[in-house]
Amino acid sequence: MSVANNLLKNICVVDLTRVLAGPYCTMMLGDLGADVIKIEVPGRGDDTRHWGPPFTEGGESAYYLSANRNKRSLTLNLKSAQGLEILKKLIAKGDVLVDNFKTGTLSRWGLDYETLQEIRPGLIYCTVTGYGYTGPYSSRPGYDLIVQATGGFMSITGPENGDPSRAGVAIADISTGMFASNAILAALYSREKTGEGQRIDMSLLDSQVALLSYAATNYFVSGSITNRLGNAHPNIVPYQSFKAQDMHFVLAVGNDKQWEIFCKSINKPEWIDDEKYSTNALRVNNRRQLIDQLNKLFATQNAGYWLEIFDKVGLPSGPINELDKVFENEQIKSREMQIELPHSIDNKVTLLNSPIKIPTSPTKTHKAPPTLGEHTEEILKEKIGLDQDAVAKLRDEGIL
Repeated sequence: MSVANNLLKNICVVDLTRVLAGPYCTMMLGDLGADVIKIEVPGRGDDTRHWGPPFTEGGESAYYLSANRNKRSLTLNLKSAQGLEILKKLIAKGDVLVDNFKTGTLSRWGLDYETLQEIRPGLIYCTVTGYGYTGPYSSRPGYDLIVQATGGFMSITGPENGDPSRAGVAIADISTGMFASNAILAALYSREKTGEGQRIDMSLLDSQVALLSYAATNYFVSGSITNRLGNAHPNIVPYQSFKAQDMHFVLAVGNDKQWEIFCKSINKPEWIDDEKYSTNALRVNNRRQLIDQLNKLFATQNAGYWLEIFDKVGLPSGPINELDKVFENEQIKSREMQIELPHSIDNKVTLLNSPIKIPTSPTKTHKAPPTLGEHTEEILKEKIGLDQDAVAKLRDEGIL
C-alpha cells in the first residue's frame, strides 16, 4: 500500500456533508493527506449508503463508495445537546469545517461563523448549498438535476434536434466539490500567513453557471442563444463524433494546420484550399455541408481503419469507449486510475484513484471508504480523550 500524501498532514477536516458535492470536496482534501472525520447519523449514515443497487456483497452502496475514500467515520446524534457538545469539541481540534445542510442550519444550532471562530480561532468554515447564502433562492434545497436545468447546462447538452439532456454524472455536484476544495486550500494558505480563518459560501448553481465557460462568453459576444449541437463543438469544425461502419469514434481537428494534415490523410487534398473549408471560420459557417460529406465517408470503413490513419499522422482521435473498455485502456492502467483497497466488510473494494498526481509527494488512495461509525471510538479517544466506557455510555444513550 502506498504511503499517504502528506501535503495536508496534521490538517483535520470535520466533515458534516453527505450525498455528493460536500463529500467530493472533503475526499479531495483526504487525497492530499488531511484527516477527514466524516460525521454521520447513527444507524443510518450518509443518504448515499442506501442509494442502489448496485451494492457490494457486504451491503456497501457503490454510490457511497465513489465519494468517500480517505476518510474516517464517526456517528453522532446532532439533534441532542450532548451530540452538539461533542461536535464543538471536535471543531476545537479541527482546522476545516464543511457542511452542506440547508442554509443557516449551524447558525440555528448556535454555531454561526463568529461563534465557530471563538471555539477554534482560525477555523476555515465552508458551506455547500444549492444556491448560496444570499439571493432569493437561498432557502431552497439544491439538487444537481434542477441546477443543471436552471443553470443552462441542459439547454446546450443533447442531440441537435433532440431533447435537452443532463450530464451522465452529477456534474454540478462534482464541480462544486472541486471548487470548494480549491477555496479551502487557498484559505489554508492564507491562514499560514495571517492566522485568520475564512468563511466560504459555495453554491451548486454558481458552480454550474461557471462551467458554461465559453458557451456563456459566446452568448455575451454574439447575443445569440447557443443551440444544442450533440457532440459537436460550437467554435471548431470538425470536432465531434462520427459513425463508422461498426461504431462511433471522435475526431478533433483543432486548427488549420491539422486540417491540412487531415485532408491529406483521407485523400481529400482539394479541401485544403476550398473556399468553403480552408479556414476554421469557414468550416464553422459551412458545418452542415462538411459534416454530411464526412459522415458518408466514414461510414465506408470500420472505426479502427480511420483511427489507425489518424494516429499515424498525429491527429487527435479515439473510440467512444464503454466503461469496460475505459478500464482496459493501457494509458488509464499505467496511471493507476483503478485500484483495490482492503475493506473491513468486503475484504477489498475496487475504487477510482485520485487524479491528482504529485510525483514529489505522491497522492494515492490509502483508506477505503469507511463503514458506518467504523472509527467512532478511535476518534473520540484520540480527539477528546474519551475512554471505552465513556463511549459505551454514549452509545447506550443514543448519542453515537
